[in-house]
Amino acid sequence: MTELHESAGKGPGDAHFAVFNDREDAAAVARSLAHPEARVLTHPSGRPWLVGQWDDQEIVTAYAGRTGLAVVGCCPVDAAELMARAGRLRDLAELDAFARSLPGSFHLVAAMDQRLRVQGTASGLRLVFHAAVDGVRVAATRADTLAAALGHAPDVEQLAVRLLWPVPYPLSETSLWRAVTAVPPQDALMVAADGRTARHSRWWTPPEPVRTLAQGAPLVRDALTAAVDARTRQGGVVSCDLSGGMDSTSICFLADRSPAKVVASTWPGRDPADTDLYWAEQAAKHLPDVEHVVWDADASPLVYDELLGIDDLLDEPTIGVMDRSRVLHHLPAMAERGSRLHLTGIGGDHVAWCSEAYYHRLARTRPLFALRQLRGFRALWQWPLGGTVRALADSRPYGRCLADAAGHLREPLPATVTTSLGWGMPPRLFDWVTTDAERMARRALEAASTVTPLHPDRGLHTDLEQIRACTRIIRQWDRMAARAGVPMASPFLDDRVIEECLAIRPDERVTPWAYKPVLTAAMHGIVPETCLRRTTKAAAAMDAADGLRRHRADLLALWEDSRLERLGLVDGEALRRLAQRPSAPGLRDAILYSTIAAEVWLRGLPPTRPR
Repeated sequence: MTELHESAGKGPGDAHFAVFNDREDAAAVARSLAHPEARVLTHPSGRPWLVGQWDDQEIVTAYAGRTGLAVVGCCPVDAAELMARAGRLRDLAELDAFARSLPGSFHLVAAMDQRLRVQGTASGLRLVFHAAVDGVRVAATRADTLAAALGHAPDVEQLAVRLLWPVPYPLSETSLWRAVTAVPPQDALMVAADGRTARHSRWWTPPEPVRTLAQGAPLVRDALTAAVDARTRQGGVVSCDLSGGMDSTSICFLADRSPAKVVASTWPGRDPADTDLYWAEQAAKHLPDVEHVVWDADASPLVYDELLGIDDLLDEPTIGVMDRSRVLHHLPAMAERGSRLHLTGIGGDHVAWCSEAYYHRLARTRPLFALRQLRGFRALWQWPLGGTVRALADSRPYGRCLADAAGHLREPLPATVTTSLGWGMPPRLFDWVTTDAERMARRALEAASTVTPLHPDRGLHTDLEQIRACTRIIRQWDRMAARAGVPMASPFLDDRVIEECLAIRPDERVTPWAYKPVLTAAMHGIVPETCLRRTTKAAAAMDAADGLRRHRADLLALWEDSRLERLGLVDGEALRRLAQRPSAPGLRDAILYSTIAAEVWLRGLPPTRPR
């Protein structure tokens, strides 16, 4: 029998586990798959319930009769509150409202009368997968856990889909193994008492964006404060990114109000036009109790750094490998300063701002207002008039756009205005992708033509898709950071924060006349006005371009004996030629990212051992 593979990291922030029914056949599967160092949480019967890895400080459990509840991750709920909830529980569906009431980021697992309920976060930061192992339905927080239990290799067609740039919803959210099913973030997995029958049950829907900015900003402030408090209430030392941007600056000021001692970390950009350091220093002047560490810009790793040495166990390809070294580089130094957790401002761009695609609907419901705003966006983003008119006139449903994209995969990337006012960036494939891979990707897009978008409004659909695309990267970075010794947390990506931001009317969230008005209003009185005046954001384009040139040899080595080439998905010779000319104009658009992500992931997979 193949064991559930053992994690390389065992500290806080790396909780992962499989979930088993309270049945003898499920217990037999759990015992046969658990590795010797796995932790086991049992049902009241003594049979295995959760099997995996977690730290004591990131799990709260409660039992009442034949009901068990477990919260795994970051959540300020205490055992007494959880015990009271378990005692009152009469139906697993009652947990929908309970889950929506809790701050933090966590998995919620429930067992009642041999039935199971397992859910992650609506953000997609914590996911759930399931598969039939020896006929028993097993849930897990990682897809590769189940794939290892089954002894299955990744599905080649799914790999071909992951070569798309970008990978659109819902293709971006499927498991890489055919026998492993991904649970959509808005759903909970329900396993029947027979231990074999499973279904997905909707527990979360996005709020309707009806609040004014004045109504919503205080609620955003409260939710973000609660999210930071959930990480800092235990005191000790925590570190924070302080890029000088509004997102990380807000997190720093909120953390400074907590019992924790704060160490702020700033990486200046290499680009002389980068003003991050200036703005970070302005913020630090108002944080006298915060230790501010400024790193040498030239010592910062570049994009594409150490691609050949990545050995993290990931359950899907992620473009996050491109920036892995940059994300982790300063964490050992933070650990030396006593940091037990590193807070980031990641996610602020995704929730405190929103897609201009809302104006596709607003142009029909509030045409005069939308026209004034669109004139501002055209000036801001240099949208041509003709392209703007065509994008607004395009009323194709989401599924139709996916099907149409299947016939245009080799065409150049579309104009920015098309992407901004549409359903998002239509996917593309590039010259090095083989015709076999193209055929598989096209088939998948055509099959998805009947899919329902995440929301009928293309603006809210795009917001949700971008949040979930971000969290799929962050969940892998979080695992890498925990392995490096200092777990990371991104409070902006907590469900309660996302909900309060999405509830504000889009015409007040995204406007050409103000930068992140939601966050500016929410942080008024907490972050000094001088720090809230920043209206720019560093792009790190120079770091990416320098990384391509400096790591040309690594990229060339990556395509030698390419795993993707072995599978017939890429033309290795074309990629090797491209690596020899890293200044090729098209590369500045990150078109290599999805291919590199898939290649690095395949190289890091442990050997498959069929059961």
